[in-house]
Amino acid sequence: MKETESGRAEHMREGMESMREEAHRYGYEEAMKDCTLCPRNCHADRLSGQRGYCGQTAQIMAARAALHFWEEPCISGKEGSGAVFFCGCPLRCVFCQNGVIAAGGAGEAVSVKQLSRIFLRLQEEGANNINLVTPTHFVPQIAAALRLSRQEGLGIPVVYNTGSYEKAETLKLLEGLVDIYLPDLKYWSRELGERYSNAPDYFETASAAIAEMVRQVPEAVFETGKDGTMLMKRGVIVRHLMLPGGGMDSRKVLRCLHETYGNRIYVSIMNQYTPMRRFEKYPELNRRVSGKAYDRLVDFAISLGIENGFIQEGGTAEESFVPLWDGTGLRD
Repeated sequence: MKETESGRAEHMREGMESMREEAHRYGYEEAMKDCTLCPRNCHADRLSGQRGYCGQTAQIMAARAALHFWEEPCISGKEGSGAVFFCGCPLRCVFCQNGVIAAGGAGEAVSVKQLSRIFLRLQEEGANNINLVTPTHFVPQIAAALRLSRQEGLGIPVVYNTGSYEKAETLKLLEGLVDIYLPDLKYWSRELGERYSNAPDYFETASAAIAEMVRQVPEAVFETGKDGTMLMKRGVIVRHLMLPGGGMDSRKVLRCLHETYGNRIYVSIMNQYTPMRRFEKYPELNRRVSGKAYDRLVDFAISLGIENGFIQEGGTAEESFVPLWDGTGLRD
């Protein structure tokens, strides 16, 4: 038993040393020693193994890297989006569909070099893009991996897929590396932001983040894919997930987006909310969004003049949008 414990301790020491060496090699030591990458500003020393609000150290952790077919049509196309699902989250919404990995309950360690090879492998498999899912707390590591993979021939667009609780300063680290931003704008109300995400400042923070995304990628660009599908090559698509009883808040979100950006951006109005467990504290979340409520929201969007948009067909909430967190695609 003592030998086993000793072996584990040695393995942990080696892992910590490797993590520090990698941070030094790619120049993100300072960012990890006193982490303020996200608006939580937790100041965790992630380089010494301390976990931030996101639940992660400086070691990249991911749960899956594979072709993904459930994004907007211009992202997935028919070949699929090369989605890399990162573990941890700076937002941790109570209704999260990916709650297992957001809370760090699954995942495997990946080095910067491994991540760059994963990007290249997904490109070889025919992915339309590289889709970085919940990447905020690993931005310096991801930026290093993207630079490496581009040197080795990565040529497909890169998608930044986020809940939008972001700092503009962190997003600026990705300028020139990200082609498509795919942010959420979850709530207008401070009360909802605090109730469901412990983030009363969510709306103003996410709005500022989206403004930075649009600054970096101001115009949408599309190309016709091999199968005739129109694929986005550059641009911003803002997602809004309608919640049960949230019709008024959803209207305020859509109005704000249209008044701010008009049809320069695309808006994706989603009806796929599905209760992932029985909520005692949030009984209003124990049901799906009704078809009538969703149709009324779509009609409202049309009345505003939103032309560049995506809607979901009825029944999407009945499908499983949650893949297996089994480490697919992460091992060399």
